[in-house]
Amino acid sequence: MKLSPAVITLFVATTEAFTVAPTGHGTSKINMIINGETETASEKVASVFSKLPEENAVVDKLVKTNFPGAISNKDLATRVVGLLDEKGFNPSNTLLCTSLCADELARVLEDEFVDIYGNNFNLGGLSGFPFAGNTGFGAMAAHIPDDGFCLLIHGPHVGITKEGQVGKVERSGIALVDNCCGSAIAASNYLQGITNGGAAITPKIQQFSDFQQGAVQELILPFGKRL
Repeated sequence: MKLSPAVITLFVATTEAFTVAPTGHGTSKINMIINGETETASEKVASVFSKLPEENAVVDKLVKTNFPGAISNKDLATRVVGLLDEKGFNPSNTLLCTSLCADELARVLEDEFVDIYGNNFNLGGLSGFPFAGNTGFGAMAAHIPDDGFCLLIHGPHVGITKEGQVGKVERSGIALVDNCCGSAIAASNYLQGITNGGAAITPKIQQFSDFQQGAVQELILPFGKRL
């Protein structure tokens, strides 16, 4: 095993991340790293995105207005795979690892990369923090193919409504326009209360029933003035 990672750090990298998730989105197929895989990653990108609907031009414009430089999932995957092809990454020798939020909307990008590189090792939890920790990272490193590579994709996410409201998102089958990312917004509100002096620091990080959210809040606490 050779730990040679390629890391993609995301904030707002895609326009599809802000569209309504289709009902029943997901996959039940087995898609592991397969020795002797003959289809290249670039061919897989073309195959994956040929089956998807065209980008929504209205949503694309809204995202890019609020987040200049944002690119679509297709453009991201095409660029990443093109660069990694040159360095010897392929579906047979590459372990995909992700640290994205638990929100189902984050599965869209994750599933697309799974279709290219095979099943992912998941480090992530609320707000995209790698809650699997040192133990999880060590296990992930041990799963990298011999003389192979790891592609690590990590970062937070944010929603945007069809009216252009950032931090909210319409979800399939739900009338409520929901917060997105709800965990990050809750942590931000907690941080604002502490920073403004109107709230006290709480020991919620010690509560197992909501450990991840407590950890998110405590992890960003030192950056309160800047945030």
